[in-house]
This record gives sequence, structure tokens and C-alpha cells, in this order.
Amino acid sequence: MNNKPELVKLIDTTLCTACRGCQVACKQWNELPGLKTKQLGTYQNPPDLQWNTWTLIRFQEYENKHGNFQWIFRKDGCMHCTDAACVKVCPSGSLYYTPMKTVGIHRDKCIGCKECVAACPFHIPKYDSKTDKVYKCDLCYSRIRESHAPACVKSCPTGALTIGNKDAMIKKAYDRVKKLGGDANVYGDKYVNGTHVIYILQFKPEVYDELPVNPKVPASVMIWKDLLKPLSLLGAGGVLGGAFFHYMIHGPKVPDDQNGG
Repeated sequence: MNNKPELVKLIDTTLCTACRGCQVACKQWNELPGLKTKQLGTYQNPPDLQWNTWTLIRFQEYENKHGNFQWIFRKDGCMHCTDAACVKVCPSGSLYYTPMKTVGIHRDKCIGCKECVAACPFHIPKYDSKTDKVYKCDLCYSRIRESHAPACVKSCPTGALTIGNKDAMIKKAYDRVKKLGGDANVYGDKYVNGTHVIYILQFKPEVYDELPVNPKVPASVMIWKDLLKPLSLLGAGGVLGGAFFHYMIHGPKVPDDQNGG
């Protein structure tokens, strides 16, 4: 019997100072290697999520309605969807729902088919060609299952990151938005049957870089779920099914060096 509460991590972007403590804490707790980068004229580093960077603070200059420029900071990472496209397409059982309704990952089961990479509406999972595996945030499942906060939440000095019972966190988000007023809004609770990471945004979603305005599970994912994924029940069929689906959509599998390797 599952007595674990359904959890939601709340990200209040209005309280984020871009200290990147969460980014460092994620690296440390998950023992992720560093990434060699180049200076591209921005404080954002690395430039995007990578197989070995599961948490990223995005820096963005924004001209507001008064004609003044200001910084917008946003912590990016897995949204832990209730209706997760990555779980739907995974033929090997590598991606799964935890008792807290977050999306976990059994990396030893990953076959490197990259279907989750193609399916995710938030562009979160990243593939590493050296290990032939996909990587993403698991909301520190090893911590939350022991009732400890994720490393990112634990490290946040301003209270921009909090975690708790789903209903309580959603109520907290809407109370905060009401207090902020203006264009402030809650992002995440209404998409893909709700996400287990939600944002308090100061501006409308279309203002933010790399944030989908209306994320949806791709139609191809439903085809896979209904017609091909049952093959995974046949053992090796999972591997064959994943390879077949990948070939149909993408053609032959080739090494991907963009995210390492």
C-alpha cells in the first residue's frame, strides 16, 4: 500500500536571485561531472541542460512594459509530468512513476533509443553517446523517499524553491500570484494533466526562453503507447519495439555528440 504523499516542487521565480546554489547542489548530490564550456557573453552557464547538467538557471534580459530592462531568472529541469510522455514511450521500463507521482529513472534499464528525448514537450531528457544512456532529474528520489528535501530545495537561500503536498503547494502558488498581481501566473498545474514541478511566473509564459506556452504530449506518443509499447511485455520485444519506433520516426540510429561523447 502506498502511503507516500503526492509531491509538488514549487519554483517562485520572483524570489530567485540566480545564485545557482541549486545548480551546484544538484551536481554534488548526483555526483555529476563538470562540463567544459566557452564564454558566450552571458551569465548562463552551461548554455543548456546537458546529460550531466540536470538543473540550469536561465538568465534572460527582458524589456518590461515601462521600457526598462530587467533580469529574469528561471530554474529549468524536469517537470515530472502526471501524464509523462517519456514514461509512455519508454520501451524498457527505464522511466517510471514513483510512489510520490514523480518521474524516476532506472538508468541500468535504458537502451539508448532516445524516444523520451523526442517525446518530451519540455525538451528535458538528454542523451550521452559515450554511455548510450539518457539522463534527467529524478527529483532526488533517493532523498524524497526518505522524507528529505531535494538537494536543490535544500540549498536555496531565498525560499524560491519549496516542496510539499500537491494541494498545499498549488494553493500556496495561487495565493502568491494573487498577492503579486499584474501578469503573475501559475504555470504547470494545468498542462499534461498537471506537472509535479510548478512555477510562479512574474510574466506571461511566452516571455520566458525555452518555456513552452502550451505543452502537449505528441500524437506520435499515443501511437507508440497504444500500438507498440505492449511489445515490451514480451521481454526482448521492448528493445525491438523501441528500435522499430525509432526507425519509423527518425530513421537509423546514429551517434549523438551534442550532449557528450
